[in-house]
Amino acid sequence: MVRIGEKVPDFEFDAYQNNEIKKIKLSDYRGKWLVLVFYPADFTFVCPTELEDAAELYNEFKKSGAEVISVSTDTAYVHKAWHDTSEAIKKVQYPMAADPTGKLCKEFGTYIESEGLSLRGSFIIDPDSVLKTVEINDNNIGRSAAELLRKLQAAKFVRENKGLVCPAKWTPGAKAMKPGMDLIGKI
Repeated sequence: MVRIGEKVPDFEFDAYQNNEIKKIKLSDYRGKWLVLVFYPADFTFVCPTELEDAAELYNEFKKSGAEVISVSTDTAYVHKAWHDTSEAIKKVQYPMAADPTGKLCKEFGTYIESEGLSLRGSFIIDPDSVLKTVEINDNNIGRSAAELLRKLQAAKFVRENKGLVCPAKWTPGAKAMKPGMDLIGKI
């Protein structure tokens, strides 16, 4: 299982995007930030609220230099059927990855063996394919795309501003810190 600070191995998988099913690899996104959003299953209750939330902020993720990919153990054909029938999922423009064998879910530690489903997991990977953040929730607890975007922006900030760190609730333009010092002013 990949851990914070480790390189993420390359995976190839089917994905549904823009009315087509295609093969993509994680390595296709090297040089960009990558946000993976694992969820249990298509045609469920909480999942469409999360994917719609991410879809509504997708342009903000892209402005931050990131691609978003949602991942479940459903096939790409099920993703297409869900996209065709759900008003919330019709808003999704980012790739919807298919992981029917659970291989990707297992690598990221979200796979529920007894159910063949994924936990709700969010992962941010830097342009060098190094895992920077992990959040895994019980499947009854939905996530906030705004908070995920904030974490992406913080990870990007510390990468671009060596020696600085982001305090709690940091947002772009807010005061940053140098370890061992007080807030240093807006950057």
